[in-house]
Amino acid sequence: MNAASPRIVITDCDHDNIEPEQRVFAEAGFDVRLAECNTASDVIEQAREADALINQYAPIDESVLAHLKRCRIVVRYGVGVDTVDVDAATRHGVWVVNVPDYGTEEVSDHAFALLLNLLRGVGRYDRAVRSGEWEYTAVRPLRRLRTLTVGVIGCGHIGAEFARKVGCLGARVLGYDTARVPEELVHDGVLEPADLDELLARADAVSLHAPLTEQTRHLIGAEQFRRMKPGAYLVNTSRGGLVDPAALLRALDEGEIAGAALDVLETEPPEAGDLLVTHERVLITPHAAWYSEESMETLKSEVAREVVRVLSGERPRSPVNEPIGTGPDG
Repeated sequence: MNAASPRIVITDCDHDNIEPEQRVFAEAGFDVRLAECNTASDVIEQAREADALINQYAPIDESVLAHLKRCRIVVRYGVGVDTVDVDAATRHGVWVVNVPDYGTEEVSDHAFALLLNLLRGVGRYDRAVRSGEWEYTAVRPLRRLRTLTVGVIGCGHIGAEFARKVGCLGARVLGYDTARVPEELVHDGVLEPADLDELLARADAVSLHAPLTEQTRHLIGAEQFRRMKPGAYLVNTSRGGLVDPAALLRALDEGEIAGAALDVLETEPPEAGDLLVTHERVLITPHAAWYSEESMETLKSEVAREVVRVLSGERPRSPVNEPIGTGPDG
């Protein structure tokens, strides 16, 4: 890398390779280095001179940002930016950028698949047959989607697409968002807006698609489970922290809800002995809803393109903030 070239650091990455990123940077004449950061101290040590960061799990907090005197942008692999202190980044004049649409189809498909699995008992039937049981009554009751009301919490790109798919099969769809339900979803008949209490009381299944913030942490807890219909299902393909795991376990054990399908947990990977993982009425996948070969390529290429845009003097396509000093008066 020549001395004048920007310094780009990937703080951490559990993907098989960084070839898509390298291709984009090579076209721009940039180089990139993959670090192995787990803590804030690691990021400070390995990325102190970086002009740009690409981030997966390592924390980018106030202490990190205070040391990154050259950094102009932090791009996160994915939609959520809960690893980054966005307010601190804004104060330090650093763009925080996500990739909001790389896995819309995949996550909405996965949430739909989990819902159908719960309603039709696919996983439980599979286990029953493998254990030697051949009887349709091994899983009861089963439900017809067309007769049900499905609640969607979080009506952004993914929640809206999930609502469209569920609605196409005849389910009634209610929508709630901590900000507001987009008017076009209501106007187009995709869903009916509802407040959270109403949605929980009316829905036969609830699917979570909200970001994790201080406002939404444990959005679904003991009080919310008590408001849900007996026999209702919960699907979470967003963030594990949206659900209080102790409250979910109690709701399952006490029959307040019929089952849950989780692609995300509050602690990932789960700790040994996590009772949700072994619960007979919980279906779990390993934070895989976002993944397809196509979404992986899109995600990795787009994080790199966002870095190139900002380091080339352009505005990012998907900013989460407006850093001090970058606006029209900055």
